Amino acid sequence: MTRPDPNGRLYKLGHIISGAWVEHSFPPVYRVSQSNEQVQRLVAGVPAGDSEVFRRLVTCLEPPYSLLYVLHTPRGEGDAGRYQSPALPLGEFKAFVSRFKRFLSQDARFDIWARSATEQATVVWDRHNQVFAYGPLHRFESELRALGFSRGNLEVPIPHEHHYRAELDVLARELIRAFRWAYSPLLPEDEQ
Repeated sequence: MTRPDPNGRLYKLGHIISGAWVEHSFPPVYRVSQSNEQVQRLVAGVPAGDSEVFRRLVTCLEPPYSLLYVLHTPRGEGDAGRYQSPALPLGEFKAFVSRFKRFLSQDARFDIWARSATEQATVVWDRHNQVFAYGPLHRFESELRALGFSRGNLEVPIPHEHHYRAELDVLARELIRAFRWAYSPLLPEDEQ
């Protein structure tokens, strides 16, 4: 899909309102829940695909960080698969998010994970504009509250559509060239 909203803004997740496809933007809410493995996690919506939510949750963890870029719907920039970054100090991680924030916010061809090995903590930003955070939940909650979030419910709308933007293909190729990623095939749960 490549449909912008009526104001021309590109977005990664759409839903139907009054018979028209428009951007889906979560309100600034989060919840603490149990995953299937009974591990506590924090789940938050990412209003308007704002990369600041991901950046702030990751940077409240101790560096270095490893990124896992899960490319499930490529558009010629590389093979579908899992791309693992080298260990990144804080400055390199912030520079990466700043450089690619438009792509990260407006395209749904991937999920991206950030992990602090030191803290055994992980933050995942998925194709549905949700963030899943595992680790120091109190710190994650504090960061979200500082961004104006509160506890609440969030659900991915049904039906919905994902956008894979031709306009962002150049950034997708640049992202694949940004590091010496270690490549591995998709896992069954990564497949679209």
